[in-house]
Amino acid sequence: MGSEAAEEKTPYELLGGDDGVRKLTADFYGLMDTLPDAAPIRAMHKGDLSEMTDKLGTFLIGWLGGPQRYQERFGRVIIPLAHKPFPIGPSERDQWLMCMQGAIDNTSLNDSMKARLMDSFGRMAEMCRTKD
Repeated sequence: MGSEAAEEKTPYELLGGDDGVRKLTADFYGLMDTLPDAAPIRAMHKGDLSEMTDKLGTFLIGWLGGPQRYQERFGRVIIPLAHKPFPIGPSERDQWLMCMQGAIDNTSLNDSMKARLMDSFGRMAEMCRTKD
């Protein structure tokens, strides 16, 4: 029963709830803010990342299986449309994924869950592309 119950947990629960998802988001933006290879996507964001960290964290809490609070706080969002104004091609997509991979690697999730999440993030990132 123990392993079955563990498999039934959402990524949100496996990450430790709100605090774990907020840490993942902070780690993600910390990498974006400091990795030289992420400088092009960092430049697409305001100087202060605290608002985006809050918004992405709130979104990911719901997306990963936790409480759905994003819409009540920020309104409805369609992720690809939200990224339409930005020049996002394969390089920018890959920079985003590099930062998310680093943040995911910094969690205690097992390798299978890390791979599943990165597969989902990869599909989402690809949908946000606005250029070739």
